[in-house]
Amino acid sequence: MQYIPNILFFVALAAGIGYFTINIRKVISRIKLGQEVDASDNVKQRWSNVFRIALGQSKMVVRPVAGVLHLVVYVGFVIINIEVLEIIIDGLFGTHRVLSVLGPVYDFLIASFEILALLVLLGVIFFWTRRNLQKIKRFWAREMTGWPKNDANYILYFEMVLMVLFLTMNAADLALQNGVVSGAYTSETASHYVQVGSYPISQFIAPLFEGMAEGTLIIVERSAWWLHILGILVFLNYLYFSKHLHIILAFPNVYYGRVRPKGQFKNLDSVTNEVKLMMDPSADPYAAPAEGAEASAKFGASDVMDLSRTQLLNAYTCTECGRCTSECPANLTGKKLSPRKIMMDTRDRLVEVGKNVEANGGVFKDDGKQLLDDYILREELWACTTCNACVEACPVSIDPLSIIMDMRQYLVMEQSSAPNELNVTMTNIENNSAPWPFNQMDRLNWKNEV
Repeated sequence: MQYIPNILFFVALAAGIGYFTINIRKVISRIKLGQEVDASDNVKQRWSNVFRIALGQSKMVVRPVAGVLHLVVYVGFVIINIEVLEIIIDGLFGTHRVLSVLGPVYDFLIASFEILALLVLLGVIFFWTRRNLQKIKRFWAREMTGWPKNDANYILYFEMVLMVLFLTMNAADLALQNGVVSGAYTSETASHYVQVGSYPISQFIAPLFEGMAEGTLIIVERSAWWLHILGILVFLNYLYFSKHLHIILAFPNVYYGRVRPKGQFKNLDSVTNEVKLMMDPSADPYAAPAEGAEASAKFGASDVMDLSRTQLLNAYTCTECGRCTSECPANLTGKKLSPRKIMMDTRDRLVEVGKNVEANGGVFKDDGKQLLDDYILREELWACTTCNACVEACPVSIDPLSIIMDMRQYLVMEQSSAPNELNVTMTNIENNSAPWPFNQMDRLNWKNEV
């Protein structure tokens, strides 16, 4: 009977980690539906970005108040969960605060965890207030309805509860320790609550438990302990369904993120070679393509399978914070374009395609839909000014513009579908070698008017 809690703990831990592993493998397999990416270049710069942007949160603190508080919540939540290691050992082997053998180091760690837990709790309350009472505009855009709107609040509630449970567990533990020392609690069950750790926050909560019966207080401490670890396992598995998967994916996303200058657009070798051929007067336009030359079956992207794996990773990493949309000049002037919606639509379509592939034995069965038109409208694509404001604003190096440009490329090169203004410009370039409707012979006429 004494091993039943340990067995139950092992089952819960295995189930939680196992389910998380299954879902993460789904994410990886869906990202691999995209086109392969070569990220062997600029390795030093990529790792620098990981440490500076993903770990150091350098792009978050551009907006100081929200950025610093996010840093506190992020660092605090990560460091506090170091204690999960102790909980796992205690749960599997039936020990209690096994790491207390570290002595003064353990006291420092527990004290640090408590201070951070309080800071995380205050930060989360501040974020909840900004979102629900202050109603920051970017959190209430037209695409932020239903699940996207509620998801952020669910995460905030999760974090609040976990921090409260952590402090309650410590406070009850401290009350039991004090009771054992004073002789108020003398049973064998209470005997392992020896005085260990330092509790700068819980010491103010522990008096609430004074006078409580020993058995009741042990139930409070054990209940908080179990709910805390089970809550962490539930939170871990909730990430798969939530935008907060970026907690994990931000690091690979930043590594694979853009390292070339933002104004430099991607060129297709097949198109570049064709243009060079057209401009070479000595070239034979009817010559067969060189051996090994790139043969592009499709220009641009109309569905998620046409996008790169980095772009699909971007979609899964999107935090839906709306910084990109709040900086977008097209959106600010009332256009339908929202870079955040581009990423959300891409992720929604990728999930749909992924489920299709999984249900059909690893093969995609045409469902009569695609990312273009069914999710992202052409009006949205052509509203983009390609200014890169969204790319610059993103705190985790997501690049909505690359998806917009790939889909534009598909429209122009595969469907010959572009706004009339662009068609006129391209016709002028073709006929006059300039975007203006003037004959090349008339270019210098202005000098006669000076």
